[in-house]
Amino acid sequence: MSKKPICAVLYDFDSTLARTDMQAYGFIPALGMTPKEFWELTGKFSDETGCEKILSYLYVMNDAAKKAGIKMTKEFLNECGKNIEFFPGVTTWFNRINEFGKEQGVKVEHYLISSGNKEIVEGCSIAKEFRKIYGCEYIFDKNTGEVIWPKFAVNYTQKTQYFFRIAKGVYDENDDSGVNQKLPERRIPHQNMVYIGDGMTDVPSMIIVKNNGGKSIAVYPKGKDGNVAESLYEDGRVNYSTVADYSKGADLEKILQLIIQGIAINHKLSEKENKNPPQD
Repeated sequence: MSKKPICAVLYDFDSTLARTDMQAYGFIPALGMTPKEFWELTGKFSDETGCEKILSYLYVMNDAAKKAGIKMTKEFLNECGKNIEFFPGVTTWFNRINEFGKEQGVKVEHYLISSGNKEIVEGCSIAKEFRKIYGCEYIFDKNTGEVIWPKFAVNYTQKTQYFFRIAKGVYDENDDSGVNQKLPERRIPHQNMVYIGDGMTDVPSMIIVKNNGGKSIAVYPKGKDGNVAESLYEDGRVNYSTVADYSKGADLEKILQLIIQGIAINHKLSEKENKNPPQD
């Protein structure tokens, strides 16, 4: 009996699953700041130092927490993820998609690839739904438990490496030889991969998935301007553009269901070809 085909769904987080930046729900309010004030401070630091923007916000988070008298521990950051608000249907989405996949004979796996804080995501209600979470991380002091240095920083171009890691089943971020090794067969074929994101910072990932035969989907909030997502579709950078509504029966669910059905059909056709090779 042949193995079930696998569909890997890769997600951005901020403004894709969560309604806005993850830091806005717990971390920034704990500083006594508004999101606007925090991100302006981060931008100012980046401009003054020339520091890369992702590294800048990781620095400013730690520096601002110290000035506010907050201990930046993993437990504190986990706690900051508990009140994250998601788009409609997100909390039941994963189970529904998994069940639909089973009905079609397809195993669905979910992966998160975010430039946000992995420690904050790990504290949110949907963290358990992902086979693997990739995001920015800190190293914590063994004695005090507080942040001492960034462990991983994931910017929008670095996100693309995870497309290949997931396809090959090489999940360790430090395994450079494994991800670059030529394999006779990938654990998940490129055409069985889907990327869901919301904007320009997702473009490299969207393009690399689409250009390798997978499907990319741009989402935007219901009732708000969808110009960015629509322009990504019109420019050929994504396959689909739709509202960030993960509810049962919404367009996003219908699109992914069709993609899963396509994977199931292609798998069955491939099996038929292998059983009935062309005759001379």
